[in-house]
Amino acid sequence: MIPEIRVPAHEPLVHLLRDGMVEGVHHGSAVVLAPEGRVLFSAGDIEAAFYPRSAAKPLQATAMARLGVELSPAGFAVGAASHSGEEIHLAEVLNTLDGAGLTEEDLRTPEDLPFDPVERDAWIASGRKASRLAHNCSGKHAAMLATCRLHGWSTKDYLDPGHPLQRAIADCVEDLTGQRIPKVAVDGCGAPLFAVSLRGLATAVGKIAAAASGTPEGLVAEGIRKHPELVAGTRRDVTALMRAVPGLIAKDGFEAVQVAALPDGTAIAIKIADGGDRARKPVLAAALALCGVEQDVLEPFPGLRVTGALAGHHLAA
Repeated sequence: MIPEIRVPAHEPLVHLLRDGMVEGVHHGSAVVLAPEGRVLFSAGDIEAAFYPRSAAKPLQATAMARLGVELSPAGFAVGAASHSGEEIHLAEVLNTLDGAGLTEEDLRTPEDLPFDPVERDAWIASGRKASRLAHNCSGKHAAMLATCRLHGWSTKDYLDPGHPLQRAIADCVEDLTGQRIPKVAVDGCGAPLFAVSLRGLATAVGKIAAAASGTPEGLVAEGIRKHPELVAGTRRDVTALMRAVPGLIAKDGFEAVQVAALPDGTAIAIKIADGGDRARKPVLAAALALCGVEQDVLEPFPGLRVTGALAGHHLAA
C-alpha cells in the first residue's frame, strides 16, 4: 500500500472553551492501534500521506540498529532524540562521535542554539555561538555518521537520499510501517524526510515498543525507556510523560506530530493540522486514557479539556 498524497480530511479534535463558549478549534487526525494492528479509535484522516518530522526518529534509529551500529542505551536514546541542548545531551552526542573516531565537524546539522529556552538563554549569556552540536537533531546525525563509519560508507554525503545509509533507512521505514514511501522531502536538519500515513507511523512505533530485548527494535526501545531525559529534555513534557507511564515510549515532532506506544504494542499517532503544539498534549493524554492509562497518572498533563472528536469517549485531559 502507498499512502495517498492529498489534502488530509482532518476533524475538530480540540475546542478551546471560555466560559462555556468555543473560542478556538484545533483540527487534526489521530489513531490508536491495538497490538495486532486493529484500529481502536480514529479521528480525521489516518490514511493520507504526511510528514512525521522528528516523530520518525525511532524508526530511523531502528534502521541504524539493524545495520549493526553499536551504541549504549544512552546512545540509542540520543540517536532517537530531538534533544533540548542540555549538557547531558551534548556530552552523549560527543560520545557517539568519539566512539566512531569522528568530531563535531563531521556533523551536517545546521548551526543552531539549544532548543530549550533556558539552555538557549544561558548559552547566549555566556557568549557561546550557534553550533552543529547544539542542533536538536545532532544525536540522530551522530548515529548516522557512526553507522557510515562502521560500513565504510562516505561520511561527507550521508544526507543524500541516494546514500546507502539513507536507502537502508527508507527500506526500514517501509518494513516497519508496512507501506511504500510516497514522497521524500528534506527535514529541517537536512536529512531525508519520508512521508507516511498516521496508521503506518503508529504501526511502526507499536512494533518498536513491543520488540523483544536484544533485537534492533528492542535496543531502541530500551534506550528510550532508560533515558527519556535524553530523548527530549529535563523540562519537556514528553520526558515527564514517559517517566509517569511505565514502559511508555513517546516522541514528538515539529508541526505538532506525536507518537507513543505501550510495551504491549498498543500505539498512538497524532497530527494537529495547524501545527499548534497547544493541542498536541491534550489529544495525547486522551488517547492514552483510551489505552487504559489511569486518569490520576495523566492529571499533571492537562493543558485543555478535550472535546470535538474525542468527546464521545467522555475523556478529559
